[in-house]
Amino acid sequence: MALSIAFQESQVFLRLLNSCIESIKHDVSQVFANVSSSKKCGPAHNRASRHGNRLPFSLEDLRMSVGNQYQVTTQDWFSQKKGNDEERDPQVVFNVLDAMLKDSLDRLKTMRESVSLTKIGFNGCILEVDYTGCVAMIKNLCLEGKFRAALWLRNKMILKGVIPDVITHNHLVSGLCKAGDLEKADKLVREMLEIGPSPNCATYNTFIKGYCLTNNVDKALNLFSRMAYDGIRPNNITCSILIHALCKKGLLKDARKLLEKIVGDDHGKETSDIITSTIFMDGCFKNGDMAQALVHWDEMLQMGSRMDVVAYNVLIHGFCLSQDMHNASRYFCEMVKRGLPPDIFTYNTLISGFCKIGNLDEACYIHGVMSKMGVAPDPISYKMIIQGLCIHGDVTRASQFLVRMLKNLMVPEPLIWNVIIDGHGRDGDIGKAFFIRDLMLSFGVLPNVFTYNALIHAQIKEGNIFDAHSTKKEMLSTGVYPDVVTYNLLIGAACSFGFFHSAVWLYDEMLRRGCEPDEITRNALIHAQMRRRKHW
Repeated sequence: MALSIAFQESQVFLRLLNSCIESIKHDVSQVFANVSSSKKCGPAHNRASRHGNRLPFSLEDLRMSVGNQYQVTTQDWFSQKKGNDEERDPQVVFNVLDAMLKDSLDRLKTMRESVSLTKIGFNGCILEVDYTGCVAMIKNLCLEGKFRAALWLRNKMILKGVIPDVITHNHLVSGLCKAGDLEKADKLVREMLEIGPSPNCATYNTFIKGYCLTNNVDKALNLFSRMAYDGIRPNNITCSILIHALCKKGLLKDARKLLEKIVGDDHGKETSDIITSTIFMDGCFKNGDMAQALVHWDEMLQMGSRMDVVAYNVLIHGFCLSQDMHNASRYFCEMVKRGLPPDIFTYNTLISGFCKIGNLDEACYIHGVMSKMGVAPDPISYKMIIQGLCIHGDVTRASQFLVRMLKNLMVPEPLIWNVIIDGHGRDGDIGKAFFIRDLMLSFGVLPNVFTYNALIHAQIKEGNIFDAHSTKKEMLSTGVYPDVVTYNLLIGAACSFGFFHSAVWLYDEMLRRGCEPDEITRNALIHAQMRRRKHW
């Protein structure tokens, strides 16, 4: 594009130059005609008659406007010399030619300057287009993970004297941090400090998060200290990243000190401490320090902080982690009284907590309440209920929740189907187990190795060892290969029923398929061999 524009500019300038030369030749001829003859020809008329190949409109106007002044001057000179036409002084003629040549050169200089201004305008346009295109390309390369190419393009821009803006550099820093290349990210930030653009708070936040993701909290804290030296004030995001990293590493005291500093600097503003305080409490709960979390909760209330749904969710989740469902329910009620509507995370947290302590009735009640409160259960809600019911032996109710899930146009993942199939198998109801498998297929969910293992286990439990082998053949026909659990079930069954040779054959097949036997496999064969020796 740039070459094309440059070529066009050269062509335009050459045409202007040729036009000027032709104009000078014509004007010289006009002078001699005026000297040798009394006939006066209109220069504009003659010029128009000869210039059939005109310049572009704007450039022709430029040429004509610059030339008009000379035409007027020449005509005025001849009008003043009208009375002397009979003398025909040669010196006068050469003086006129000298003046004409000087005026023509001045005119050419003016045209050249005008073309140069046009060229500068073109170059400015090209530069602007190239900058926008390069910046967009750097961003796209970062999103595609092509950081080397993005850095190469950035360096090329700098060599040409064009420095990308801070947003573009932030994309590069973010990409390098996500890729784990923190050395290049550090080099890039240092170059920004040297040649520009100056890093902003978002740059440092990205870099600090990169160190925290690699569990290098010390360097993240050093970078945090460097922000103040570089004249950049940390914001809430900076502090939240650091507090989360410190809590994750179990450094609750350091997190507490940092939080107190934030609250002190911001004079207790709600917007500055509610998010960081919630992150701190979550870290305390996950590290088992419930006392400190509750103390901080009380401090927040005393400061007049307006608790939101997220803060209550963290508190309820903390009580559920310690299986204190009484307090979890109490704060759930307090949350509702304060006019804060519980969301899907609140309900799922309570359902999970009640399932873990075996209180399935309360878990099912919460599941029913959430629908009445306008919060539709999601696949996670159903998954926790179904798993909990199957673990505690209530497969019938689990199947009812499965049907309800299907009616709500939610197709469960294979894990949920497998849990119910295994539950029916453990109850000895093989018919229902296969019915669920067929229902699973009808909804487009393909059985996996866990599905077939549950069915084989159910058949072996009922003593149907031959049916179990048939299920194994079906398994292979669908492209699902047996694993160590499949072979252990079949080998154990063969040994129990006295089919030792069948067990050895299964063991050999297991090795041929590259399935590594474990302790259960070896123990089953050893015990079977020992029983055989006793009978000898």
